[in-house]
Amino acid sequence: MPGTKKLVIVESPAKAKTIGQYLGNDYEVMASVGHIRDLVEPKNLPPELKKGSLGKFSVDVDNGFEPYYVVSNEKKKTVSELKRALKDAGELYLATDEDREGEAIAWHLLQELKPKVPVRRMVFHEITKDAIQRASEQTREIDNALVDAQETRRILDRLYGYEVSPVLWRKVGPGLSAGRVQSAATRLVVDRERERLAFVAAVYWDITAQLATTAGEGFTARLARLDGRRVASGRDFDDHGKLKSDAVVLDEASATTLADALRAESTTVAVTSVESKPYTRRPAAPFTTSTLQQEAARKLRFSARQTMSLAQSLYENGYITYMRTDSASLSQQAINAARSQAASLYGADSVPEKPRVYAGKSKNAQEAHEAIRPSGETFRTPGSLEGQLRGPEWRLYDLIWKRTVASQMADARGSTASVVLTATTTDNRAEFTASGTVITFRGFLAAYEEGRDEERHGNNEPSESKLPSLSEGQTVTVAEVEPKGHETSPPPRYTEASLVKALEELGIGRPSTYASIISTIVDRGYVTPRGTALVPNWIAFSVVRLLEEFFTELVQYDFTADMESDLDRIAEGQQDRVAWLREFYFGGDKHRGLREVIDNLGEIDARDINSIRLADDVTLRIGRYGPYLETMQGAEGDTPRRVNIPEDLAPDELTPAKARELIEAPVQGDRIVGVNPENGKQIVARDGRYGPYVTEVDIEEPADAPAAESSSDDADPETQPVAAKKTTRAKKTADKPRTASLFKTMDTASIDLATALKLLDLPRVVGTDPESGEEIQAANGRYGPYLKKGTDTRSLDSEDEIFDIDLAGALERFAQPKYGARRASSALKEFDADPVSGKPIKVKDGRFGPYVTDGTTNATIPRGETVEEIDFDRAVQLLADKRAKGPAKPKAKTTRSTTKRAPAKKK
Repeated sequence: MPGTKKLVIVESPAKAKTIGQYLGNDYEVMASVGHIRDLVEPKNLPPELKKGSLGKFSVDVDNGFEPYYVVSNEKKKTVSELKRALKDAGELYLATDEDREGEAIAWHLLQELKPKVPVRRMVFHEITKDAIQRASEQTREIDNALVDAQETRRILDRLYGYEVSPVLWRKVGPGLSAGRVQSAATRLVVDRERERLAFVAAVYWDITAQLATTAGEGFTARLARLDGRRVASGRDFDDHGKLKSDAVVLDEASATTLADALRAESTTVAVTSVESKPYTRRPAAPFTTSTLQQEAARKLRFSARQTMSLAQSLYENGYITYMRTDSASLSQQAINAARSQAASLYGADSVPEKPRVYAGKSKNAQEAHEAIRPSGETFRTPGSLEGQLRGPEWRLYDLIWKRTVASQMADARGSTASVVLTATTTDNRAEFTASGTVITFRGFLAAYEEGRDEERHGNNEPSESKLPSLSEGQTVTVAEVEPKGHETSPPPRYTEASLVKALEELGIGRPSTYASIISTIVDRGYVTPRGTALVPNWIAFSVVRLLEEFFTELVQYDFTADMESDLDRIAEGQQDRVAWLREFYFGGDKHRGLREVIDNLGEIDARDINSIRLADDVTLRIGRYGPYLETMQGAEGDTPRRVNIPEDLAPDELTPAKARELIEAPVQGDRIVGVNPENGKQIVARDGRYGPYVTEVDIEEPADAPAAESSSDDADPETQPVAAKKTTRAKKTADKPRTASLFKTMDTASIDLATALKLLDLPRVVGTDPESGEEIQAANGRYGPYLKKGTDTRSLDSEDEIFDIDLAGALERFAQPKYGARRASSALKEFDADPVSGKPIKVKDGRFGPYVTDGTTNATIPRGETVEEIDFDRAVQLLADKRAKGPAKPKAKTTRSTTKRAPAKKK
C-alpha cells in the first residue's frame, strides 16, 4: 500500500538538502544526480540490434528516429533507491529545473520509475521557503513539447557527431570530433586568426600637445585637422593597410617638422569653439546567463565553466535565482527589493521615479525565467554573507548583487565639454581638439560599472576628466608637443567573454551550453588559452577547412542558428520532431540532408586539407606529430626538407618572413660526442621535437642527417597499401638506431661520452631481489624516473637516482607502499581544510601533471594555469568543479529501455 509521504526528486544533493529544509516532514526529497539514462553507445547495444537500423547511432533513423536509452551503471544504485522510496510514497513530485534539460530528466524519471501514484511536475526559479511552498501547491503536467525539443537536440548531436567525426579521424587525425555548435565556435576562432594572418599594418603619426591657460591650468589636446583636412587615425585604414578615407596621413618627417614649428615661440594657439552638452549613461540590464559569463570573465577572470559551477552552487543553496536564462526582466518582487535597497544604501535620489523594465536581446530567447538575481523578497547584501560564502562564490554573488541593484538605479548625469583650438605656424594651420566629461550625479555608478572587452580603436564611452574653463578667442600657451608613431592593430583574438558574446549575437547554441562548448574546443586541442586570449592551433585550421569544403552547410553560422530556432519551435509545439529530423538527416525542401552529404563526399585529399601555402616554396603541413614547414630550400635531391615549428608560435605569428627565418636558422644541438668503443658507431647529441637526446649513427652517416625520431607522415593513414605499410614498419624497426633522452639537468653542449653511453644502455640493472630472485631495473619513463621489479614499480625522486641508487636503496623503496607515506610529504603547496570535505588541501605533482587534492577528490590544474597561481580559493573551486562533474563514466551496459511517449513501449 502506498504511504502518505510525498516523494520529491530534484537533480542534485545540494538542491535536495536546501529544499528539504522548507517542505517539512511530510515530504522526502531525493536527488537523481542529473540524468539517470542516456543514449547507449552503439557498441554496447544488444547483439540482435547491432545489425539493424539502430546499430549505427542507437537511434532508429528508419523508424521515427526512436532512441535507445539505457540507465548508466553509476545510476543503477540511484534508480533502485528512488524506486524503493517510491513504494512508500503517496505522491511523486518531479522538481527538476524548468528548462528543456530539466523537463527531459523528469520525463526519463517517469519512464524508468513507472509510478502508480499521482505524479506532479513542480517548478520554481529560486530556492526560498516561499518559492518552494508555492511551487508545491501550483504543479502542472510534464511538458512533452519541451521533452521533444531536448530529445531532438540529443539525437541531432548524435547524428552529427557520429557521421562527421569519423571523416576527421581518417583525414586529419585520431581523437578529433565535430559537433553542430563546437564546430561553429571553432570556426569563429579560426576565422579571427585568418583575419590576423591576412592583416597588414599601416603606419601613421599624430601629435599630442600639452597646453596651459594663463592661470597655469594644464590640459591635453590632440591634432585633429591640418589645413582643413582631417588627420588620419587607426580607424581610417582597412585590414590590408590601405587608407579608406580622404584623411591626411602624417609620416614621421611631417609630424616632426610640424611639432618643431608648434614649439616655436611665435606660434599662437587660440580657442576657436567651445561646446557643452549633457552627458547621460544608463545602467546595464540584470544578468542573463551569457552576460554573467562575460562579466565574470572580465572582472573576476573566471572561465565560463567556473562561473557556471559557482552559479549552480549559489542557486542550489538558495542565494540566487536560476542561473540558466535568456531573460533580462525582473519580477515585481525583485524590482521592489532592488529599489528599496538602492534607496537605503545610496539615498532616495539614486532611484528613478518609475521602475526600469528590460527586454531580452538574445537572437533566440528560449527560457521564460527572469534574470539572474539575489533570491528572496529582500536581497542579502554581500557584507552580510561574508561568513557564509567565501572566495570565488562570494565574489560572484557580490557581482550579481551589484548588477541587480544598479539596474534599478538612476542614470549617471553630467556634461561633456568639447573644445577646438587653432595653432597657426608659418606653413600650416593646425586644429587641436580636447574634451572632458564631468559627472555631476553618479546615480548607478555608485553601485556598479559594467566592464568592457578589448576594442581595436578604443571605446566611445568618455572617461571622467575635467577641462579648465575656456572661452572662444582665449589664447593658451604650448608647454610640450609630442609627435608619436602608431601601427594599426589586427582584430583582437577572442576571449571567453567575447566568444560568448559572439555566439549569443549569432544565435549559435544556448547560453547554458557556452561553458561546455569552450571547454570542449580547448580539451580537443583546437584552441589554447594564452592569458585571456583563445589561440587556435593548426589542427583547428585543418578541421575547419575540411568542414567548410565538404560540409559547407553544417558550419554556416546562419544554418547553426536556424537549428536553434527550429528547436524552439519544437519546444513550443509548432514543429514536429520526427519531420524535422527526417529533413535534417535525409534531406528535403530546406536541406540537402546529412546522409546525402556523407554518401557523396567524393575524394578528400588529406595532404591538401592539411597543407597551407605560406610562400611559393614554403608549405606548412599538419602531420601526425604536429605542424612543420616543408621546403626545397637546402634540401638534398628531390626530398623536401622539413623544419619544426616552435610550439609557442601562434598561427598569426608564422608570417612568410618568420618561416624563412626558421628555415635559414642553423641546426642547433647536433654535436658529435664520441665513438662507442663496442660497435664503432658515433654518438651524436641532438635537439629533437620532444627535447634533447643522444643517438648512435654509422661513421659514414653525416651527423646532421634527419633522425627517425623526427620523421612525420601525412595525416591520411590510408595513402599506403597495407602490405607496404607492414614492410615499411618492419624495416623501420630493424634499422632504428638506439636513442635516449637527456635528463633535465643535461644539455647537448656539455654531455660527455661516458654519460651518453650510460643513457643509451638504460634501463640499468640495479641488482636482484634476494627473496624473489627478480631483477630490479632503473629507467626513465614517460612519467619520470622509476624502478621496476617484474610488474611492480616505484617512482624515483630524481633522474640522477637512475644511476646512483644501489640495491639496498631499491629494496627499501619496494618495501614502502606504492602510494603511501613516501609521497605524502611531496606536496608542492598546502592549504587549510576544504569547506566541503573538511580535509586539508594540497597541490601535488602527479604523473599527468600538477593537481589539487583533499585526499578524496583530485582535480587537475587546467592548462594555462601554474602551480604558483593556485591559491586557496582557486583550489577550493577546482575541487568543487570536479565534484560537480562527478566520476568518469564507465562503459554502460545495455538494459531494457523505454523510449516512446506514454504509454511507454519496450524496444
